[in-house]
Amino acid sequence: MNKKLSILVVDDEQRFVDEIEEFLKNKKFKVFCASHPFKALELVKEHAPDIAILDIRLPGMNGLDLLHEIKKLHPLVEVIMISGHGDMNTVIEAMRKGAVDYFAKPFRLADVYKAIVRTQRFIQLNSELKAVKSSRDILSKKLLENIGVQLVGNSKAMTEMIGMMTKVAQTPNTSVLVLGESGTGKELVAHGIHYLSSRSNKMFYSVNCSAIPESLFESEFFGHKKGAFTGAEADKEGWFEIADGGTLFLDEISDMPLIQQAKLLRVLEERKVSKIGSRQSKHVDVRVIAASNTDLEKLANENKFRPDLFHRLNIFVINIPALRTRKEDIPALCDYYLKMYARQFGKSSLKLDKEAMEKMMTYDFPGNIRELRNIIERAVILCEGDELLIRHLQLSHTYAAGQKRTMSSDISENTSGFVPDTSLDLEENERQLIRKALEQAGNNKSKAADLLNITWQALDRRMKKYNWNS
Repeated sequence: MNKKLSILVVDDEQRFVDEIEEFLKNKKFKVFCASHPFKALELVKEHAPDIAILDIRLPGMNGLDLLHEIKKLHPLVEVIMISGHGDMNTVIEAMRKGAVDYFAKPFRLADVYKAIVRTQRFIQLNSELKAVKSSRDILSKKLLENIGVQLVGNSKAMTEMIGMMTKVAQTPNTSVLVLGESGTGKELVAHGIHYLSSRSNKMFYSVNCSAIPESLFESEFFGHKKGAFTGAEADKEGWFEIADGGTLFLDEISDMPLIQQAKLLRVLEERKVSKIGSRQSKHVDVRVIAASNTDLEKLANENKFRPDLFHRLNIFVINIPALRTRKEDIPALCDYYLKMYARQFGKSSLKLDKEAMEKMMTYDFPGNIRELRNIIERAVILCEGDELLIRHLQLSHTYAAGQKRTMSSDISENTSGFVPDTSLDLEENERQLIRKALEQAGNNKSKAADLLNITWQALDRRMKKYNWNS
């Protein structure tokens, strides 16, 4: 128990007061006692105790009235009632007015202690919830000001995640690993950690590791000196230097070539970078936040990702929940994006009708929040009234309501007569591009990756996504 917890005991029977006071002092609590309500109010004004233990029957003012006056003076004081025989209706009324617990006369000291333990847990939980709410408010404001979007959702999973973000943001430079499926908002979480931290006034720099050709990796990350290699016509700052004092976000970290992972690990350990062509090193103060939608531990165990780098990044992990696991956030997300796109497209206030909302609530959202946002954007464009209907929603026929459906059933349900344009199917287009690159490269993955301007690890990951063995 917290030794600094202060407790006020109010009862007009002195033997009860003395007994409780001695017991609580032996438990190392700070104790104040009063036999009259007016003395109790003076002690509340002077000391603002954490907990007040009140007898229901008191001279001059009953326990309910004293509870009311204490809450007026200090709303954060938590009240435990002492009830006598036949006082349960009054206890129930006291609980409605803000009391958190009670014990009955005649009491055992163990009952008193249990009530205090329960109340302290309640105080701690309230404190944690208020801290998360404060962080959420600050985070929403800063994200909106800096990048124009917010983290939306009040589910338990989101509350826990924001709590984790808040805690790690207070550390000076702890590396963070953000894990989650595509479309869950990993970069938004990284932005959030940055803006909750003391680095918020410095640079946030985002890098997509799968888009960096291996030959340019070292120059991009660490910089180079003029003349260091053919084409190096001027000194160049690397990303670590650019983000000095701030945050470097490394998206799709699993696509980083193994040889470059070793160089990244060295910088994380030494906090120094050396430009290509320079013998001098420079200290950098950068928090690295890495993200992946793949199982890095599994890759590390298969020697497809450096285990030492994995363990260095794995110090603090934030797992972003998939949208299908927190469906209670869907209405708030729909409302948020409805308002955003209505403003963007110059339309009046819009809402989803009951049937459309039910459809959204039963949909699995394989593309997570990114997919929900795109669905709402398209629906707002199509909608001509003030209510989005089910015909305005284009949900993936494979995943709707968690069941496989045919394209023909999709079209028959679409009373607007709109037929989805399959040429806009992102995954199908990606498959075709990969197939074409492999054909041109004679099935050589490395050459195909060069043609696609991605690393071979990125190509390998995409091929596994589509269950291609070669």
